Amino acid sequence: MIDSNALASLPHGPGFRFVDEVLELEPGQSGTGRYTVRGDEAFLSAHFPGNPLMPGVILIEALAQLGGVVAQSDPKTAPLREVRLAAVQTAKITGSAVPGEILTIQAKVTGRLGPLVQVQGMVETGGRRLLDARITLSGTVG
Repeated sequence: MIDSNALASLPHGPGFRFVDEVLELEPGQSGTGRYTVRGDEAFLSAHFPGNPLMPGVILIEALAQLGGVVAQSDPKTAPLREVRLAAVQTAKITGSAVPGEILTIQAKVTGRLGPLVQVQGMVETGGRRLLDARITLSGTVG
């Protein structure tokens, strides 16, 4: 496991953080993270009552958060301020996660241009692919 300080670069509070730990990190290039769907997340009570499923948009957010950690760890580039998900180029949601499942998230930075960071990645659980996506993050330089 990577030092938990890697998650300190995320602007999200604990209630909206979908990466529990960073397992692998190639600074500025790629990373692997993990998130356990606990079952007590606020959004699960209404999505769907009696049959809670982690929303696909939260899977995309998990990828964006890990992508932000990877981007912010680049030793050759100054960290961006206020990193946010700016665009979803492609997203294929092929499954759902339920309470008790452990998500493996993989993110790879595929390009950078000033305050924009291109990220490609996936989310899986138990050998089942749940998400494949290409996204753009943006932040403020300096």
